[in-house]
Amino acid sequence: MKASTFDIVIAGGGLVGASCALALGRRGVRTALITADAGLLATTQAGDWDARIYAVSPASMRFLRNIGVWSRLDVQRIAPCTRMEIFGDRDGAHLAFDAYEAGTTALAYMLESRALAAAIDEALQSVACVVRRGPVVGLNRDAGGADVVLASGESLRCALLVGADGAASGVRELAGMQAQRHDYASHAVVANFSIGKPHRGCACQWFRGADVLALLPLPGNRISMVWSAHEAEAHRLLALAESALADAVAEASGGRLGRLELVTPARSFPLARLHVADPVAERVVLIGDAAHVVHPLAGQGVNLGFGDAMALAEVITERGPILDPGAMALLRRYRRRRAEPILAMLAMTHGLHGLFALPGGLPRFFRNTGLNLLRRVPVVRSMLARQAMS
Repeated sequence: MKASTFDIVIAGGGLVGASCALALGRRGVRTALITADAGLLATTQAGDWDARIYAVSPASMRFLRNIGVWSRLDVQRIAPCTRMEIFGDRDGAHLAFDAYEAGTTALAYMLESRALAAAIDEALQSVACVVRRGPVVGLNRDAGGADVVLASGESLRCALLVGADGAASGVRELAGMQAQRHDYASHAVVANFSIGKPHRGCACQWFRGADVLALLPLPGNRISMVWSAHEAEAHRLLALAESALADAVAEASGGRLGRLELVTPARSFPLARLHVADPVAERVVLIGDAAHVVHPLAGQGVNLGFGDAMALAEVITERGPILDPGAMALLRRYRRRRAEPILAMLAMTHGLHGLFALPGGLPRFFRNTGLNLLRRVPVVRSMLARQAMS
């Protein structure tokens, strides 16, 4: 049976892989998207709030707008974050970022994972992107391209295979690309709550040693919680009754948002750091969680993935005289463009986690003093806010 031929084959139908397929398809690139799910992307049911919330940066918002996704979202389910406050693990240690001070209307936009997935899925219907069910079980490469073999036995011929299939990437394994992994021995416990006091568009984060509690604004009188905690503490939180969990979150946040009531059941996922030193190989490139996973304390994982998708689509469609979309010259160009933001975010999240995990009075003094010093230098605060938004 003759293999179907494409310019690009993308393995992984999640947010990053699907948005990359959409960006390429809208620019006329012959693209196939391989997803292992029964349905391409999940949908959102009316009145049902997803416990998984993303803080989409302004840069990611512009990318989603440019590929026809943002206009398909329900604005009633998007909460602009106009302020962020960070609290250290010592009384009085505090740092705040303000959208107005940073010269923007919002630091981030909070929205549900399923709503974003449904909007990307809907936008994909308008482009000539071929969808196949996976998983990928074989990969053969030569100077002219790559043959991607699916579990069904079908073979797809392409110039470039994009691995967007998550932290346990099968494409990464088939291509023989090595990942450095660090297990934090922690879990992120996520849930949504209704609140007794207005959040006023402010996201709050409390460092509690190695544990981090974040409360993110949602539309109306709701917030999303992400509590990163050691395994034993995460299991304890998950085992609490609804009212007891609400009380624990209210106590840990100093009662800032008043009385809390659980809206969505709590669930958790393990935390790890993952980095592929070189995300490109012959006829293969890794993007999103297949190439890098960061601690969620900065809420930037999905934004790094969208940045990958945007940069790869731009490099491929603006390749000039290079006819081959899988040429190593293009892959090196992509690697150079993404190296600095990825390494910076990996270093920042891993370093902050390690700094606050250090026991003892002296490390506690220095990290909290650092927060207070940053609070007194507005130009540095603005610079950090603009860097995060980009």
